[in-house]
Amino acid sequence: MSTKIFCDIAEISQIKKFNKKKIVKGFTTNPSLIRKAGAKDYKSYCKKILKACPEKPISFEVFADDHKNMINQAYILNSLGKNVYVKVPFCNSKGIFCGKIIKELNKKNIKLNITAVYSSSQTKKILKNINKKSKVIISIFAGRSGDTGLDPIPEFKKSLSLCKNYKNVEILWASVREPYNFTQAKQLKCHIITVPPSIIEKIEKFGKNFKDLTIETVRNFLIDSKKSNFKI
Repeated sequence: MSTKIFCDIAEISQIKKFNKKKIVKGFTTNPSLIRKAGAKDYKSYCKKILKACPEKPISFEVFADDHKNMINQAYILNSLGKNVYVKVPFCNSKGIFCGKIIKELNKKNIKLNITAVYSSSQTKKILKNINKKSKVIISIFAGRSGDTGLDPIPEFKKSLSLCKNYKNVEILWASVREPYNFTQAKQLKCHIITVPPSIIEKIEKFGKNFKDLTIETVRNFLIDSKKSNFKI
């Protein structure tokens, strides 16, 4: 199994550009990215994104914070396209687990991306609320864990083990911090990693060895010292 690269972006021009790349197998968005892209109307902006990406899987997130409105938003987002995954957070802002929402949508065969997941115990709770047919992505936030000094790797290993009997479930490495995260995700056999455009471009340049890197680094130091006309 190879780890699929999804592009984490909401800007239409970037989606058009990266949709042409064979290395990119899908897209993920969130309300923050869509706001940053300058959207004024969430639903109409999602429709614009789908025009730029009509086939590859793409995740749109609900932003309501209560059961009724999260369900309503999920149905609307799901209706926008066959390639849409509806992103639902593990819990709302009050810390209430969204298990009932996940269960209801999963029963309706709505493709889900469960986001803001950090631990294998959370993965376990999600699995208890889904069937073994409808597609589900579980997004584990590696980078944000690392930012606080927590090691996400054991949680990925446990989550992947928990999911081994669920052929409809994919584990996604979220909140990438550096290109090497792709190598880590592959080593763990994560199904997906979602990556910002700048890091995808660095991944495309993989292939240098330590000797190449040493010479390149020394040359860069030399070039900069000459430009500055340094003397000792």
